[in-house]
Formats: sequence, structure tokens, C-alpha cells
Amino acid sequence: MGRHASSKPQRKMIKFLDLQRVTALYADEYHEAMRRVADSGWYLQGKAVAQFEQDYATYIGTRHCIGVANGLDALTLIYRAYIEMGMMQPGDEVIVPANTYIASILAITENGLKPVLVEPRFETLEIDDNLIESHITPRTRSIMIVHLYGRCAYTERIGDICRRHNLLLVEDNAQAHGCAYNSTPNTQKTGSFGHAAGHSFYPTKNMGAFGDAGAVTTNDGTLAEMIRALGNYGSSKKYVFNHCGRNSRMDELQAAILSVKLRHLEEDNRHRRTFAHRYIEALEHVEGITLPLTLPDEQNVWHQFPIFSKERDHLQQRLAEKGVETMIHYPIPPHKQHCFAQWNSLSFPITERIHNEELSLPISQAMTLDEVDQVTAILTKEVEGSNKSLFDTLIK
Repeated sequence: MGRHASSKPQRKMIKFLDLQRVTALYADEYHEAMRRVADSGWYLQGKAVAQFEQDYATYIGTRHCIGVANGLDALTLIYRAYIEMGMMQPGDEVIVPANTYIASILAITENGLKPVLVEPRFETLEIDDNLIESHITPRTRSIMIVHLYGRCAYTERIGDICRRHNLLLVEDNAQAHGCAYNSTPNTQKTGSFGHAAGHSFYPTKNMGAFGDAGAVTTNDGTLAEMIRALGNYGSSKKYVFNHCGRNSRMDELQAAILSVKLRHLEEDNRHRRTFAHRYIEALEHVEGITLPLTLPDEQNVWHQFPIFSKERDHLQQRLAEKGVETMIHYPIPPHKQHCFAQWNSLSFPITERIHNEELSLPISQAMTLDEVDQVTAILTKEVEGSNKSLFDTLIK
């Protein structure tokens, strides 16, 4: 820079998710955990995985936790296990929200099962339990609920539907570590309501590993044993293979890292809620922005902070120009993806509205209130400016 160049300070970019800052919160504990694994000389199927599985099962409130390679494998292995156990067969139907991330659906199709897409409620972003029963047929065997954006998707009505129709309830808990539901006498964690639940520990999650990792939680001992075998090449005894399985195991390093993160999960989620409340206070009355229905604190761990606007793309561009990174979750719904070309002509208006208007603002346990205030100030100014331009156009 020349000696006469402007010395005006540059606005610091607010990243959508700064994983370096997130990691720095407990860096010493991570380094110690990694050192212990490195020094142990045991890197797979050892004490670190066993300890994490025990602790996570206790935290979720289930009898069993099985570590696997990633969240997609967790869901895929659940349905594969049900097929191996004779409880499902290829061609059976699984009801699933139409607006989910594609992994939820891939776990179904991977097993030769048929996804039945059901619209969400726009105000909750979760599957509309008023629509589920109209989609049940003689081939329906399961409902998959997805706790999308960190919001609890379970309702008493869904539980009742599963009981009355004898359906397997599977939870996709990839985005909702620590989320709970408390209309029952005792608060219950997501991941413990269904017959089984898949969890992802992808690095960007509220409780993310330092690479890919996942888990299944369940109270069904037979299912747990089958999933553990299927994820270990189909073997429950060394060199004995009763099933054609795959290699899907959590490694010792990821388990050690996740054990550290589990100890801090409740605290981290409290920080996320603090920042989310600040966003809500600033944005809930801004014309041109729609916020989802606010849930009780325990029912939302704010994996994402989604807002909705018909001017979504313009707002994202303007925020980027002002140094604020945002993300769209997700720009193309599953039924419009090329890999599901047979669905491309289908119409799911609510799902399509969500995908066309959703914009996720930065949120993490490592943010500051000042950064949240910067984001809302910029966003509010841009929205108000856009509204004024529209008003001026209309009155001309």
C-alpha cells in the first residue's frame, strides 16, 4: 500500500460459519484428546468410540448408540437393518418431508424403498402432520421426520399416527443435536422418539467432528446389533459374515473430538439461542422479511437461522457486498433435482416457496452480539431501501 493510500479501516467480514473460531473455543481440550488417541496406538473400534457411544446414548436418552461413518450411512443402515430383519422389503413406502435435504431421501432409495413426499407447513418448516394420513397406503411401512434447521419436527399426532398404523418412526436428527420436546411430562431429546434415529456429525453441525462421522440411536437391541454388524462388513464376529455389509465405522479420533464437543453442547446451544433471540427482536417486524414460527427454546437449537423473502437473491447479494456471508438451504428442492427426474413435473408449492425464499443468516456459538447487530442493521437497511424503491415505483 502506498504511503498516501487511504487508511480507512476495512469492515471485517462476518463469515457464515467460522470453524476456526468455533474450534478455538475449546482448542486445548481437542489437542489433548487427539494426543491421547495418537499415543494409544488404537485408531478404530477402541475405547474412545465405546465411551462416546455410551455417553451419547445417555445424553439422547436411548439404550444404544452405534457410531458410523456419516449421517447418510446412519439413515441408510437403519432401513437396511429393517430389511435384513424382515420388517421391511424393497418397494415398501416411506413418508418423508418434501423439503428435506437430499440425504434423507437417498437413504430410502438406496434400499429400494419408495419415498412418498409430503409438504411441510410453511410456518414450522417441518412435515405437516395434517397431511400424513392421506398419504398412507397398504405399502406404507415408515415415516421419517427430519428435524430441519435444528427445529423439533416431532408432534404427538405423528406419534399417534405411527402407533395406530403400526409404522416405524425414523428420525433424521442430523441438524438438531440437543433439541428437545417437552409436551410430555418429561423433556425428551430428539433422537429418542422414534424406533431409531440417524445423526450426522459433519463439521458444520452444532456438534461437528473434524471430518465425517455419524451415529444411530435406538432402544431396540436387535436393531442395534444388526446395524453394528452391517457397518462392519456384515460381521458380528471376526471373519464371520452373516450379512453383506459395508465399511461404515466411526474412528477413534472423531469419537474423542465428539466427546469434547458433547461436554459443551448445552452451553454452545445456549449461545446460539441468545443470538437467535437477538435476530428475532430486530427482524420480526421488518416488512418484507418472514420468520418461521418461534418455538419454545428447548425445541430449537438453531442449527440455522432461516429468514424468508421474495427478494432473497437480491438481499444475499447486497449482504455479501457489505461483508456478510449467507447461505441458501436449499436452492433446489429434491423433486426438482436431476437425479430424481421422474419427479421433476411434480408440484409442491409450499416446498418450492421455501426453497425460493429461504436465506440463512450467520449463527454459531462463536459469534458475538455485535456481529448479530451488524447483520441486522445491514439487512434492515437493505429491506427498507428495497421497500421504498418499490413504493416509489408504484406511485409514479
